[in-house]
Amino acid sequence: MTVETALDFFWNYSRIRSKLETLRDVGLGYIRLGQPATTLSGGEAQRVKLSTELSRRATGRTLYLLDEPTTGLSFEDCAALLRVLHRLVDHGNSVLLIEHNLDLIKNADWIIDLGPGAGNRGGNLLAFGTPETLAQVEESHTGRYLRNALGVEAQVGVAD
Repeated sequence: MTVETALDFFWNYSRIRSKLETLRDVGLGYIRLGQPATTLSGGEAQRVKLSTELSRRATGRTLYLLDEPTTGLSFEDCAALLRVLHRLVDHGNSVLLIEHNLDLIKNADWIIDLGPGAGNRGGNLLAFGTPETLAQVEESHTGRYLRNALGVEAQVGVAD
């Protein structure tokens, strides 16, 4: 039985329903209850952990560090995850993402762009700031993509 199916089945049991809703909200409505953890992708396992955290009593003082949580997610699931992340921040928590999904990046409060490439061709601080600020940095690959996504003009500049 999938999480979505279980939601319908257990709708009248609020404690069970809230746990299942949290799994659905992080984009895991399709997984089967009792599915072995060894069959989950890295992103799925990460979102199961996030769901567990979200089910706990909130302190408003937690730092969530997520490594590419949108890997393998559909557009709709990415949007649902973004709503969950906003909810965490709205409750006073901090969220730090390592991410390549432009929809999440353009919704960030602050971006640190490392590069210019991957592996030994990267790791240098290229730019930092708001999405709008990064979009103006010509040397930043992320900035160029953000420029298109946000519809802003480029200005030359590099992080100090």
